[in-house]
Amino acid sequence: MDAVLNPYGSNPKGYLSTPGPDRNGEHMMGTTIMAVEFKGGVIVGADSRTSTGSYVANRVSDKLTKVSDKIYCCRSGSAADTQAVADMVSYYLDMHSVEIDSPPLVKTAAGLFSLITYKNSDRLMASIICAGWDKKNGGQVFQIPLGGSLVQSKYAIGGSGSTYIFGHCDAQYKEGMDQKECEAFVSKAIAHAMSRDGSSGGVIRLAIITEKGVERKFIAGDKLPYMKND
Repeated sequence: MDAVLNPYGSNPKGYLSTPGPDRNGEHMMGTTIMAVEFKGGVIVGADSRTSTGSYVANRVSDKLTKVSDKIYCCRSGSAADTQAVADMVSYYLDMHSVEIDSPPLVKTAAGLFSLITYKNSDRLMASIICAGWDKKNGGQVFQIPLGGSLVQSKYAIGGSGSTYIFGHCDAQYKEGMDQKECEAFVSKAIAHAMSRDGSSGGVIRLAIITEKGVERKFIAGDKLPYMKND
């Protein structure tokens, strides 16, 4: 009976040496990330699961990273690579904003992401969505996939979970959505991706970026929109 209750005997951490998921591998953000423009700003959203192989290393990670006051990025790929790139972009934007004595433009941030990932495409596994608001162009969404190309669009999805929701997003997206409609669109799309993709899961984190600033929102795992009938 003791062996059943405590199969590792006096070594409760013995499970670390037993065969199983690779817990020492690179932390990958197999994920679902998304950004959408709406009247007055943008909404960025992501799930919260970070995996190491088939092992979930962190179920409540924050994949929405601030690079300037009103510019955020959504990160997918290698957690270490995307964190390093986001830190570099944030550093350069801080210096740039001091030089011009004004907040940076969203396209400047996106261009930096593209430049860094393109110049280091043979060493990085980083796919980024950069979105935010600036006084010149309002809300904008830019996608920087693996390799460093730069594409501006009305909405963008990325990560392993995005393959499950392309059709849903194409069917449900409409231009001119207000903030409430956009929140519902983003949260429902991410929730459906999480329900299908084994590398996406946990909770949904949202950031609403407007001229007034950034509002963060959180949707718990038992409150996901796909559980509702509407």
